[in-house]
Amino acid sequence: MSTQSALKVLVIDDSNTIRRSAEIFLKQGGHEVMLAEDGFDALSKISEYQPHLIFCDILMPRLDGYQTCAIIKRNERFAGVPVVMLSSKDGVFDKARGRMVGSQDYLTKPFTKDQLLQTVQQFSPIPE
Repeated sequence: MSTQSALKVLVIDDSNTIRRSAEIFLKQGGHEVMLAEDGFDALSKISEYQPHLIFCDILMPRLDGYQTCAIIKRNERFAGVPVVMLSSKDGVFDKARGRMVGSQDYLTKPFTKDQLLQTVQQFSPIPE
């Protein structure tokens, strides 16, 4: 039986509903979760929390997901942390723009527990 290592996951979304459902799904998958309601909130938590993976909503007030991702990727301590963009629209343009700022993947909202956990698994370090 393969044991999946628990990851520290940061979920950045201005929707309380999305944050809560992501938190429930991730905890059911055995992961640690930190929530942030926008880019500024995330940037203040990221260095303290040091997540292994970040889910970042695109449409947020003040600092959008692209800006947030770009700032994270410019910090050499976190440049290697995978960022998965979250969006309610499944657009080719959004995916391309996400890649340009350094995101590794894209998940359309609303997501299911399986979709979320499968995405996390892609970025899990493979246990020796």
